[in-house]
Amino acid sequence: MVERAISVEERIRRAEEIYEKRRQGESRPITKVNVNNTQKKDIKLLKKMIIQILVCISIYLVIYAIYNNKYVFSEDFIKKANEILSYDTNFGELYENVKNQIQNWYQAITTNVEGQEQTENTETENQALDEQNAIGGASGEKIEQDMTTQGEINEQEQSQTAELSQTEQDIQNVKNTTTFIKPVEGTISSPYGRRDTATGSVPKDHTGTDIAAAMGTKIKSATDGEVVLVSEEGDYGKHIKIQIGEVSIIYAHCNQLYVNQGDKVTQGQEIAEVGSTGNSTGPHLHFEIRYSERTVDPQSILEL
Repeated sequence: MVERAISVEERIRRAEEIYEKRRQGESRPITKVNVNNTQKKDIKLLKKMIIQILVCISIYLVIYAIYNNKYVFSEDFIKKANEILSYDTNFGELYENVKNQIQNWYQAITTNVEGQEQTENTETENQALDEQNAIGGASGEKIEQDMTTQGEINEQEQSQTAELSQTEQDIQNVKNTTTFIKPVEGTISSPYGRRDTATGSVPKDHTGTDIAAAMGTKIKSATDGEVVLVSEEGDYGKHIKIQIGEVSIIYAHCNQLYVNQGDKVTQGQEIAEVGSTGNSTGPHLHFEIRYSERTVDPQSILEL
């Protein structure tokens, strides 16, 4: 009621007084605290800067295209643009085309589902028939499976027999063509064939027989023959290879060699000393026999 009694002039006067007091600093300022205002401003400034950079790049690209691409305002370009702009799009026809495509797609899916159901029914019927037939033909199938399994077993046995016969033939050929004596007195530390090794440097497939003996023990030639190789290289260390016909004998890890390549040796002749050269874990003789370069077990040829 008091506010209504005040005239317009009085209101204007009071408003001017309040404004004058605020201008002169008599009125108390109101402090407003904006939480995360600085961060929001920074984000806004960053977005604004990115937009400005993108706009500048776009303007630059447009200017570059205008100055460097003659095709932009060529007659062909303008002609194609006019053709596109003058093309009258029939949205009704476009809608009908899309509608027809959707209907065709739906019908195709429905047809496929029905076909799958028919196929499943047919498969179920066939499976039932197969089960009935299987009851009557189970014995025949079992016989056929047994025959197949027996054939596979026979093939494996034939393969193993072929391998064994080759090894046996090599051993028999060595015995028939060559006589042997024991090359050195000692203890067998590692036989021929597969072995479990403690170190990775020692081969698991042992191609000879290791005879442990004291360092420097004299090694005799187990056969007559010709020295075809004298070497100090490789895992065998210092070693000799003696050939007699198709039989070859290797004496490896020696300490000293008494013969040279090309020498003729006789059975029992001292040809080297026991050592531990090459890939060796201790003094021993690696005694290896080969027939046509296929290794055989020395213990199948003579007693060591």
